[in-house]
Amino acid sequence: MADSSKLQARVLPMTMLDKTAYALATLWPLGHAPKAPGTAGALFATLLAPWLFMPLPTWGRLAVLAMVFVLGGLAATRVERVTGRKDPGCVIVDELLGQWVTYLPFAQLEFWQLLVGFSLFRLFDITKPWPVCRSETCMPDGFGIMIDDAVAALYAAACLWLVVSLEAWLFI
Repeated sequence: MADSSKLQARVLPMTMLDKTAYALATLWPLGHAPKAPGTAGALFATLLAPWLFMPLPTWGRLAVLAMVFVLGGLAATRVERVTGRKDPGCVIVDELLGQWVTYLPFAQLEFWQLLVGFSLFRLFDITKPWPVCRSETCMPDGFGIMIDDAVAALYAAACLWLVVSLEAWLFI
C-alpha cells in the first residue's frame, strides 16, 4: 500500500513551480535528447557562450555562473523530488554551468578553441577524476549535481588555458 501511494504522488500533475524547475533543469527539450543529453546540453552551452557569456566582463561572467549554480541547483533538487530519482539523466543544467566555467578565463576564443574546451569538459565530466568523483557528495540534492560539473570544468579550463597559451607561444 505504501508503495502505491508513493507512485501516485509521482504521477500527480505537476505544479507551475515543478514545470518551471523541470524546464530549467532540462534546458527545455535538450534534456530529452534520445542519446547523450549531457553532450547536447554542453554543445548548446558552447554555441551560446560566444554571444551570451564570454562578452561579459569577468564580474558579469561570475554573476551569471553564481545565478546558474543557485537556480540550477534548486531546479535539479525539485526534479529529483518530483521524479523520485537521484541525479536524473534529463537534468542537464549542470552541463551549461560546467561548460561556461570552462570558458570563464577567456573573453573570446576561436571556433577550434571552443571545440577543444567542449571536448575537455566532456572528458573530465565523463571520466570524473579525483576530486570530481567526490565533489558531488559534498553538497545536498541538486547542488551535488551542479558542483561536480563545476569541478570537472576547472580541470577543463586549466587544460584549455594551457592549449591556448601554447598555441599563442608557438605561432607568434
